[in-house]
Amino acid sequence: MTKAPWTGTVPGCNRAAGDVNPPVHECARGDLRMRAGTSANADQAFDVGAAARPLRVLHAVPVWLPRTSTWLFNQVKHLPRHVTNHVACRETAHLDQFAIDNIYPLKQPFPWPWFSRWRTSPSMVEAFVAHVSRMARRFRTDVLHSHWGHYAYRNLDALQEHRMAHVVTFYGKDVGYLPMSDPVWRVRYRKLFRQTDLVLCEGPHMAQCIRALECPEEKVDVQRLGIDVDHIAYQPRAWSRGDPFRVLIAATFRQKKGIPDALQALGCIRGDVDALEITIIGDASDDDRSQREKQTILQTLHGCGLQDCTRLLGYQPHAVLLEEAYRHHLFLSPSLTADDGDTEGGAPVTLIEMAATGMPIVSTTHCDIPSVVLHGRTGLLAPERSPTILAEQIRWLLEGPDTWRPMLDAARLHIEQNFNVVRQARRLAELYAEVCGRR
Repeated sequence: MTKAPWTGTVPGCNRAAGDVNPPVHECARGDLRMRAGTSANADQAFDVGAAARPLRVLHAVPVWLPRTSTWLFNQVKHLPRHVTNHVACRETAHLDQFAIDNIYPLKQPFPWPWFSRWRTSPSMVEAFVAHVSRMARRFRTDVLHSHWGHYAYRNLDALQEHRMAHVVTFYGKDVGYLPMSDPVWRVRYRKLFRQTDLVLCEGPHMAQCIRALECPEEKVDVQRLGIDVDHIAYQPRAWSRGDPFRVLIAATFRQKKGIPDALQALGCIRGDVDALEITIIGDASDDDRSQREKQTILQTLHGCGLQDCTRLLGYQPHAVLLEEAYRHHLFLSPSLTADDGDTEGGAPVTLIEMAATGMPIVSTTHCDIPSVVLHGRTGLLAPERSPTILAEQIRWLLEGPDTWRPMLDAARLHIEQNFNVVRQARRLAELYAEVCGRR
């Protein structure tokens, strides 16, 4: 396979873009954990036998579960049987897609019109922390797993009443946007890190960011977000010149997703194909930042003259996303650091899923994406905010469709070895047992 046209440096990879031999990515800790290339032995290294000590884990999340959080559902669902899960949440959503046992929402004290205002008030925060504390006492919890760092800080009060380990996972907004938008979070996180047993994140880039927030290195570990590989069929895409070229974009409308850059790149290559068909799955959330980004996306769509070849499907269930994926030739996901500091933190899980289906990926060097998409081997990357280079990467695929298969095979193997949710859930259970053993 020839090298991709862009040959810049991929951050965190210690190599030039286009090198065919990917680096070994290591987590913040220097032991055997999470070293790419050792995954063939992962089942042995993290095997949890039938005699494993039973563990009671309480997952604290604000909402179980937004429609875009399939990755968290899979993470909890696939924990080994010796781990008993309970979920304490403020409210529930989309239970038709994310039903599991033992979900305990906080009872809303007001009629619904008042609830949206109450959910972010100080009284709501206090009520939710008290709810987490009650659930911990009720189930004699061994491990409190707080999802998202800013919610973990609120949960510190619940820890004072119970002897339980505290595991915290950061996911993105909590690492970049919050500390930049309000420096008080740096102070709060220092307190959180002192009183927390283990801090998890998706990849080595995010681990560096967490250490930069003054988390002790020995408390940081990389826990990859896996996908249910066995239930995602591998159908390597093929495309012939003269056929319509179908491109899929799927993301919530936020600046960090880089959707306007994707559209500008597609505007550049439209004349290179007989017919371009674009599908966008996703929409804006209720907040002003997301609504503004939606307007930017729509303006870019019209400015690039792509409105006549683009379908806007809005939010869709995960099953529909996968159905659409198999109809497309390319997944385009050019994430970037937003003006307000918001980032992916790690990498979009959708990238992992799309690669597993057998679809070519074009993305960026943002955050931990280079750990998921190995440039020149399992997909193609461009620098952030570079629509012209994104277009060059797409053109490289268009000029050599007969060269896709080795890249797609390598991508599927990379996902199977390093992002299998069963394997990652088994490893998470091992980490739970480890922190309990230290107390």
